[in-house]
Amino acid sequence: MEILQLIQSNLLTPIILFFLFGIIAARIKSDLKIPEAISEFLPIYLLAAIGLHGGIEMRNTGFENMLIPMLVAIGLSLLFTLNHYQILRRLGKFNIFDSYALASTYGAVGAVTFSVGLSFLKNQGVTSEGYLAAVLAVLEPVAFIMAIFLTNMAVSKQIRQKKESVSKEDTSDLDMGIQETKTKLSQVLHDSITGKAIVILLGSIVIGYIIGEDGFSPIKIVFDEMFTGAIVIFMIEMGIIAGQRLEDIKKVGIFLTAFAIIMPTFNGIIGVLVATAMGLSLGGAVMFGLLLASASFIAAPAVLRHSIPQAKPSLYITSALGITFPYNIIILLPVMFAISTFLHSGDGTIDLFHYITKGWI
Repeated sequence: MEILQLIQSNLLTPIILFFLFGIIAARIKSDLKIPEAISEFLPIYLLAAIGLHGGIEMRNTGFENMLIPMLVAIGLSLLFTLNHYQILRRLGKFNIFDSYALASTYGAVGAVTFSVGLSFLKNQGVTSEGYLAAVLAVLEPVAFIMAIFLTNMAVSKQIRQKKESVSKEDTSDLDMGIQETKTKLSQVLHDSITGKAIVILLGSIVIGYIIGEDGFSPIKIVFDEMFTGAIVIFMIEMGIIAGQRLEDIKKVGIFLTAFAIIMPTFNGIIGVLVATAMGLSLGGAVMFGLLLASASFIAAPAVLRHSIPQAKPSLYITSALGITFPYNIIILLPVMFAISTFLHSGDGTIDLFHYITKGWI
C-alpha cells in the first residue's frame, strides 16, 4: 500500500478523527472537557494494558531475547539526545538549559504515542513484540538523567569560569547560586523511576509476567478488547490540549517547528532500519522506530520543571504535544509502516547489505 493511501486511511480511523475533533472543539472554544477523574484514570488504564501484554510477551519469549533490542534502544536514545543538543545549541542558538530540556524531551519516549501505535498496528492486522513495553519503561528516564548530568557539568564549568574572574570575597552569592542551579542526579533518578507512569508500567509488566496468558484470560475483555475505545476517549482530551496550544506554536519559532518534525522523522526511520536488522517483526520495527521518534509531553514537564527550572516549559511542551505528537500519529506512523513493510517483503527478513549494494538505501 502506498504511503499516501496509508496516511489517508489512518486519517479516517476513530483515534485520529476523535483527536481532530478535540482540536476543533478547542478552537471553537467549546466548554467540552473530559472529567478530571476520567482523564486521570485513562493513562493508568492504558499503561496497565500495555504493561500486562509486555509482561506476558516477556514470559513467552524470554528475557534474553529482549536484552539486545533494549541495549540498542538505550544507546540510540543517548546518541540522539546528544545529537539533539548539538543541533539546538549550535544551529538553533538556544541557551544551554532550553537545549538540554528539549534534547531530553525528544530523547525520551511518549507512552501515549506508543498506545496509538499499538492501535494503528491492530487496525492493520499486524502484531509487534510485546516486550517493547519494557523498553518503553527503561527509555523514559534515560534521556532525562543524561541531560541533567550534562546540564550540571555545564553549570559547574560556568561557575568555575566566573570564580576565576571575580575576587574571592565576591563568591559567596555565587556559591549560593550553584546550589540553586545544580540538580542531584539521584533525585532525578528517583523522581523518574517512582513517577506514576513508570510505576504502573513496570508493575503491570511484572504482573503480566507472573500470570501469563492463562491468568490474563479472565481480564482480557477489560485490558484487550476495550483498549482502543479507551484510547479514543483519551484522544479527545489530547486533541483539546493540542488545540489550546496551537497559538503557542507561533512562539516556538520556525526552527523549533522544523526540528519537531525533521528529528522525529530521522530518528524513527533509523529506528525502523536498526530494528529490522536486529530481526524484529514488521510491527516490532514500527514500534521500535516510534519509541525513538516520539517525544515525552507527560513525564517531561514533571521532571524538567524541577530539574532544569531555567528552561522554558512553553518550548518543550508545545513542540512535543502541539507539533510532534500530531505529526507522529497522523503522518509518521504510516510512513514507518510503509518502510517496514518494504523492508520485510519477501520472506519477512531483511539483508541490509543486500539493499545497500543494490542501491535501495
